[in-house]
Amino acid sequence: MSDSSPLPPVRLLPEAELAREALATPLLSRAARLARWAGPDTRVGAGGELVDEQLPEAAGVLGLTGEGAGSAGSSASAGDAGGVGGGAGGAGGVDGEDAAALASEAWRVALDTGLVEVVDEEAGTVGVGEDLALLTSGGPQDVLGIWLTALETTLADASVPDLDGLVEAMDSGGEIDFSRMDWDPGAEADFLDGVLRNLYLLTVSEDGPDGPVPLPALAASMIVPDDMGEPTNDVLEQVSDAMMRLDDQFRVLEPIGLVEYQPVDEALMRDAEEAVAAAEEPGAPVVDDTDVTRYGLVRLTPLGLYGVRARLQEAGVVAPAVGDLVDKGADVLLDGTAAFPPAAAQAETEQWLARRESLDAARELLAAARGSDAGAPLRRLRCQQALSLVGAVAEPALRDVLDDPELGGLARVWLTERGAADVPAPSEAMVFWLTIDTVAAQLAAEGNSAELRALVEGLAAQHGSFFAAAWRVDHPATPDVLEAMGRIHPDKKVAKEARKAAFKARSQMGPGGAGA
Repeated sequence: MSDSSPLPPVRLLPEAELAREALATPLLSRAARLARWAGPDTRVGAGGELVDEQLPEAAGVLGLTGEGAGSAGSSASAGDAGGVGGGAGGAGGVDGEDAAALASEAWRVALDTGLVEVVDEEAGTVGVGEDLALLTSGGPQDVLGIWLTALETTLADASVPDLDGLVEAMDSGGEIDFSRMDWDPGAEADFLDGVLRNLYLLTVSEDGPDGPVPLPALAASMIVPDDMGEPTNDVLEQVSDAMMRLDDQFRVLEPIGLVEYQPVDEALMRDAEEAVAAAEEPGAPVVDDTDVTRYGLVRLTPLGLYGVRARLQEAGVVAPAVGDLVDKGADVLLDGTAAFPPAAAQAETEQWLARRESLDAARELLAAARGSDAGAPLRRLRCQQALSLVGAVAEPALRDVLDDPELGGLARVWLTERGAADVPAPSEAMVFWLTIDTVAAQLAAEGNSAELRALVEGLAAQHGSFFAAAWRVDHPATPDVLEAMGRIHPDKKVAKEARKAAFKARSQMGPGGAGA
């Protein structure tokens, strides 16, 4: 699950809310109820699993069958009441075999998370685990830590094929011969990790979908190469196979609260056969295969976002969250939000400002915005955006830097926008310096965007001698900015002027005088 590229920041719920959601998930709440039910008469096998004779009673305690439903129902968690995973939580809602499987799954989670522990392996006895008390007396981080362990158990289960396949691949010594199965445990786990990473990225991206992600699109993101135009039949078949695997896996993952999932319509294949018959029998109903919801829809829950982010961070991926920088200095804030999308950068900055007095915050931001390094223009842009969120009380801080060669321009902009009196007019040198600085920041933030192209075209149109003066600007980014303007401007004559000006600026600075 590792990747060196930073991901967009995620907005997480407060840990207290996430902990409440974790406690309400069907699987963890069932595990906790079984841990409280377990006693001196509870017996487990060599691997800590409940013996078959006790599974019906455990299922009854969970309200999964008629047996024990009355006594268990009064203590049922809200998380037992719905969804694909939780749908089995109602009394009498599943048959005996399924109820036993759900009870066995919940017991395994209780064992793996330390809610119960094996006391005597030979006798098969168990006792209450040390972590059970943390669910009621521990803090949010304690609860979330237990939930994360339960998540790992569930993810491992989701990567395992059906039991029949495992039995068929078992050799005479009881070991699984993976070569007899079309299944690689490591590859399967990596595939599911990749799917969850893609789903996370879609969720946290500002241009991502507003609602759930269609399962075909998620499967295609793992199979179809980025540079492929029309997928081949072989690729489409792989996508279809991946969809079916994901359908099984998300059904397993929903009860732990990782996802909200609408499964693939089980009538889909049957309907496909009916569609063939419809071609031979005019008047028969035609199947509408354009309804993408029939093919499955999935989204990460707020708890799921927390869980996937935790796993990404453990794998070494840079996965920031909005609010990470609230207790850092202004220098860390401006550098940290440099690569954030606009909405996330504003949200992070608002939280940072909320913890500080406006005037002090403004002074700290302005001090951090100084510099001649490659990242300085974008820091000043982020500083300007942050100061736009500060009220008039910050005016003294802006007036203090009016004579500053790096900050005087943005200070004048801020004061003028607020209708302040006695704002000195900027010199021509300051205007050109601020222009170069602004374009350099836009290049760093957005690359050759449509907004930057409009800015470049506007500058060249408004100032006929812009390039004749711009190459002389004493700013480290001047050559790079002018070269970029030469690439971006659609008019060949203007672009040539920009490139000539860039050459002059670079020659003036000498070797190593500007960034490449």
